Amino acid sequence: MEYNDSETGRELGERARRFMDEVVLPVEREHPGGEAVSEAVVADLREEARDRGVYCPQIGEEWGGMGHDFRDVLPLFEQAGRSLLGAPAMRVAAPDEGNMHTIELVGTEEQKEEYLKPLVAGDIVSAFSMTEPRDGAGSDPKMMRTRAERDGDEWVIDGHKWWTTQGSEADVLIVMARTDMDAHPYAGTSLFLVPADADGVEIVRDIPHLGPSTVHSSHAEIEYDGVRVPESALLGTENEGFTHAQQRLGPARLTHCMRYTGMATRALDVAKAYLSEREAFGGTLADKQGPRFAVTEAEIRLHAAGTMVRDAATKIARGETARHEVSACKVFTANVTQDAVDTALQLCGGSGMSNDLPIADFYASVRSFRIVDGADEVHKRTLARESFENVDAAELESLPRFGE
Repeated sequence: MEYNDSETGRELGERARRFMDEVVLPVEREHPGGEAVSEAVVADLREEARDRGVYCPQIGEEWGGMGHDFRDVLPLFEQAGRSLLGAPAMRVAAPDEGNMHTIELVGTEEQKEEYLKPLVAGDIVSAFSMTEPRDGAGSDPKMMRTRAERDGDEWVIDGHKWWTTQGSEADVLIVMARTDMDAHPYAGTSLFLVPADADGVEIVRDIPHLGPSTVHSSHAEIEYDGVRVPESALLGTENEGFTHAQQRLGPARLTHCMRYTGMATRALDVAKAYLSEREAFGGTLADKQGPRFAVTEAEIRLHAAGTMVRDAATKIARGETARHEVSACKVFTANVTQDAVDTALQLCGGSGMSNDLPIADFYASVRSFRIVDGADEVHKRTLARESFENVDAAELESLPRFGE
């Protein structure tokens, strides 16, 4: 199977590969794994990314990006995933990447000037505040309790959120809230742009969690207590919050897939280099069939994942929702990349567990992918529902009956 990337996509991917090899990976090697990298280091990487033509390729030129088609930027996203510093350097890291896409897609011109331009420039940070604790919205977003009510020409937001990625660093929060309590949540929820310093926004804590500390990776618990925002804070159409969230999540899930595919590929590259040097049992480990087959099987599955993602992305680029394809990609790629990183760690033995190699940070990062942006079980439920809705009645009639 061929990826059929366009010439533009291949050129972007190649520029990104050179940027990673010549700039990002050398910087990564200067910093011990498991330790946070300073904002100054990331800022320097971003300047180099701009100079090399790989900075924020997915956002329109009028807002500071490069204006490339979504399908064409996938090879760049894959290259960015080869280091935890790659996506922040090229301004394609979650959650800012998805938030920028959302604002560009449904925001007003004023909102784009106020928030999108500085987000693209890297001058501000954003967060998407949707998930709620305990008896609120998690895997079942219909359970959302946060609400926003009109009061004159303002909206008043009350609610409790958590797992708001980058929430404690954010300058602006995209908050999802119920705006029509009489309607089904899918038809009565809206998005709001809320300044993080607005009265009533309280960062309760950063939730301790599994994950690398190489770059900022906070997941905040936030309370919204009578937060007042103007009418102009409404992002997109009133009561269409779930529609806009799906417009955000579809492409975001695919870009996640590409970043993690790049991560898994790099993990295997590190493992192959290690196996080629490590001697034991009468030769290098790379000469043993077990390790060779393990790497080969992982690479086969990664190739299949890359093909699936490109197929779904092509349909989205044509204007299709591709929800079935995106869910299938998300489940398959999350498991494939987790298995590949786990394989790489196992093959590197004690060296894989140490922070001398990037694999330990990769391992801590990749596990969350089976939960974020929809847990495996949620996507499987969606896929199974669609599958069984299309049962052919004629096939039922042809089934044998007991006793006949």
